Amino acid sequence: MIKELHKKLINKEITSVQLTQDYFNAIEKRDAEIGAYLTLTKELAMQQAEFVDAKISKGENIELLEGIPGAIKDMICVDGVRTTAGSKILDNYIAPYDATVIKKLKECGAVILGKTNQDEFAMGSSGENSAYGPTKNPVDPERVAGGSSSGSAAAVAGDEAVWSLGTDTGGSIRQPAAFCGIVGLKPTYGRVSRSGAISMGSSLDQIGPFAKTVEDAAIILSAISGEDSLDATSAKSSDKKYEDYLTGDIAGKIIGVPKEYVESLEGEIKNVFEKSLEKFKSLGAKIEEISLPHSQYALPVYYIIMTSEVSSNLAKFDGIKFGMRFDDSAESKSQLSSSENSNATSKKLLETYLDTRKIGFGAEVKRRIMLGTYALSAGYYDAYYLKAQKVRALIRKDFEDAFKKVDFIYSPTCPEVAFKFGEKSNDPLKMYLSDIYTITANLAGVPAISFPIGSVVEDGKALPVGGQLIGKWFDEEGILNMAHTFEINKQ
Repeated sequence: MIKELHKKLINKEITSVQLTQDYFNAIEKRDAEIGAYLTLTKELAMQQAEFVDAKISKGENIELLEGIPGAIKDMICVDGVRTTAGSKILDNYIAPYDATVIKKLKECGAVILGKTNQDEFAMGSSGENSAYGPTKNPVDPERVAGGSSSGSAAAVAGDEAVWSLGTDTGGSIRQPAAFCGIVGLKPTYGRVSRSGAISMGSSLDQIGPFAKTVEDAAIILSAISGEDSLDATSAKSSDKKYEDYLTGDIAGKIIGVPKEYVESLEGEIKNVFEKSLEKFKSLGAKIEEISLPHSQYALPVYYIIMTSEVSSNLAKFDGIKFGMRFDDSAESKSQLSSSENSNATSKKLLETYLDTRKIGFGAEVKRRIMLGTYALSAGYYDAYYLKAQKVRALIRKDFEDAFKKVDFIYSPTCPEVAFKFGEKSNDPLKMYLSDIYTITANLAGVPAISFPIGSVVEDGKALPVGGQLIGKWFDEEGILNMAHTFEINKQ
């Protein structure tokens, strides 16, 4: 899609201004129902589009992404634009700088339509935890769009953006991509700079693209990847053009299917998955059963490490430096005598912290902060956090051993299709199980992509099913080519 639009721009069949306005018209028409966007950046977008059109009119060359409109998850800072992370505690926060990925996109000439809805601080698997209301799935508005990057997925699936960026800590790009029937890529940890993205789990978070096609996801990855001096965890990375690796040839590649991932599969999703395996076979790939023995511990390990990092990262949101400040005792203190006020002063700072966090954070955020604080507390650190890190090392070793035998690991992205609103919101443990197939890639730091492999009919509607390919560290080109080859031969 991006290459087609690029050709139309350089052939002057369309203008970037016209294209951008078309997407704003689509947002105005559809987004009241979908709820994909929190903030629109019309002035910025039009300035960017006009600049590209001026270059074209002068006969200058433009890059692939120049003039192509996309959207940004509200976890990622854009200079001068409201950035809430889906939370009331940051309701009035205006980012004073661009995240590194935004700098790169601006340098590429991409057009930014706005900031998208999400689960608060990226904590959720449904999009229902946003302080600004849920995002609905464009495939079926009675169902969730997935989470936490709900708005970014829905914007692309609902034709309200050509591409978008999300963040993925345990499946927050891949799961909503699967639910909405589009492509979502979590790069290798360190492939893309995290500078300027609000942190949730610092050892797990990665920024990645959503798109309608694998090729478009590859184009976006080419634009945003690379080492960054502002992110010490970013890796040295050659300036690859990932779209150039989409050969459509996967003959002889070995796909490993973890028995632990598929032995519990049943029903229509199992049928769709097995058909996709047959398709890969017909394209020349070999299928082998493998074992990831420690994956059974992945969910508890993830929820200890992630919540511990959440507890640390969210300590900064205290009502002092930025964002919301709330102190429900301020009025009563004004009634105190001077001597009473003096005694109360020492308590005021702590009460401001407590009041701000009590009002500003939602229930799921509070739950995870408390879980993480407990896991890190004296007497429990060794029993929970340290032990979880040791098991994480074993999970990574499972992947190292598996990749000695196979080129890729393949599974369904999720054990289910998009579920209806309210179906899991009162049962956190049931909600957490939505990430059962995706979290291991974050724990191990490997790249993973979700792409449509079929559909399941429920309530008379065809609901998308996603397949997940996991690759070796820094082999994004490999998983992109595998998914692309499946995509172009799908019918």
